[in-house]
Amino acid sequence: MIIDYETFRVRADALVQRLAEACRAAGRDPAAVRLLPVTKTQSAAAADYVARYGLPAIGENRVQEAVDKQAQTAAPVRWELIGHLQSNKARLAAAHFDRVQSVGSEKLLNHLDRAAGELGKVLPVLLQINAGHDPAKSGADPAEAAQLLAAALARNHLRVDGLMTIAPLSADPAVARRTFASLRAIRDDLAGRFGVPLTELSMGMSGDWEAAVGEGSTQVRVGTALFGARG
Repeated sequence: MIIDYETFRVRADALVQRLAEACRAAGRDPAAVRLLPVTKTQSAAAADYVARYGLPAIGENRVQEAVDKQAQTAAPVRWELIGHLQSNKARLAAAHFDRVQSVGSEKLLNHLDRAAGELGKVLPVLLQINAGHDPAKSGADPAEAAQLLAAALARNHLRVDGLMTIAPLSADPAVARRTFASLRAIRDDLAGRFGVPLTELSMGMSGDWEAAVGEGSTQVRVGTALFGARG
C-alpha cells in the first residue's frame, strides 16, 4: 500500500536537499539535475503525490501499468517510460508516454517511429546504452551507439534528447561510477561526431544516484527512496 502524502513530502524534501548537496559537491548547478520519481508497483495516488509536490514528471517501468494509472488520475505530470519495451507495445507506449527512455535497438526505433507517425506526433526518446556491459541489462552495446544514433536521427517522428543507462548491480560503488563515466564519454563523443547536443543523461537510481550526479547525470530515477519498498 502506498505511503501517505506527508511521508512522501518529508522523503522528497530530504532527497531534494541531498541532490542539491551532491550537485554542489560535484561543482554543478543543482538546477541541472532533475528528480524523476519512479512509481512502479505503486497505486495511481503516487502520481497525484508527485504532482502535488510540484515535480513535473514520473517514470514507469511497464506500459500497461502506466495506462491503468492514467485512467485513474488526472495528475498534471509527464509520463516517461524507463523500463524495457517490447516491440508489440510500441504503439501503446507512443500513445501514452511523453518520452520513452528505453530505446536500445533499431527495431524498436522503427516501431516507435511508425507509431508516432500514425498518431501525428513527434515522440521524444532516449537511447539506452548498456554502458556497464552487463548481460543482465538491456540497451545497445557501446560499440553500436553511433549506428543507433544515426538510425534514430533519420526517423521523422522521433526526437533524440540524449542517452540513458542502468548500472550493473554491485557492492562496489566504483562499478556504477565507471558505468556513468562511460555513458558521459559516449555522449560527448556522439555529440561531437553528429553535431547534436544530446543534453539528457538519464542515469542513477536509489542506490547509486550520487555517483551519477558526480559523473554528469541530468536526471536521476528514484522510486524506493521516495515510496519505500515496492509492493
